[in-house]
Amino acid sequence: MPDAHRAVVLAGPTAVGKGTLAAHIREHQPDVWVSVSMTTRAPRPGEVDGVHYHFVSPAQFDDLVARGELLEWAVVHGRNRYGTPRQPVLDALAAGRMALLEIDLQGARQVRRTMPEALFVFLAPPSWEELVHRLVGRGTEDAAERERRLATAKVELAAQREFDVTIVNDDVRRAADELVHLMRTH
Repeated sequence: MPDAHRAVVLAGPTAVGKGTLAAHIREHQPDVWVSVSMTTRAPRPGEVDGVHYHFVSPAQFDDLVARGELLEWAVVHGRNRYGTPRQPVLDALAAGRMALLEIDLQGARQVRRTMPEALFVFLAPPSWEELVHRLVGRGTEDAAERERRLATAKVELAAQREFDVTIVNDDVRRAADELVHLMRTH
């Protein structure tokens, strides 16, 4: 019987498809609870507050940090802040649910310090070229932001060995099935 009280942390470089994978799991695996992060960035086209992220002002984010209400938080790509609300994660685990946290590398390192029992999964692209193609293809960043994100991605890819397991995101459905299988068996 798997230990449903163990959080699973999914991290990887920008544009690798973490959000797409989490959305697929949210839609197709109702027994998996997927954390919704907070961010100070503006919503991208099609993103819904409370579904994709909780979009908050910098002042609101500061207040959450000051009150200790975030399990982890970080400045990502040198610009916006992202964080995981603590209480919903604890509530899901206490209820015996499989809990998935989709976060960045900095956040994963913070969670490792506070929840070392979690399973840490690195989501990798099939290749560097594919990662660049995905980032450019989504068309949500200008050229300067793409360059900033690609520089960050190189650092993030080098951290792969810090994780317990690596899943290559060459097909969303296959990668999601592999991740859910890991959640059920670890």
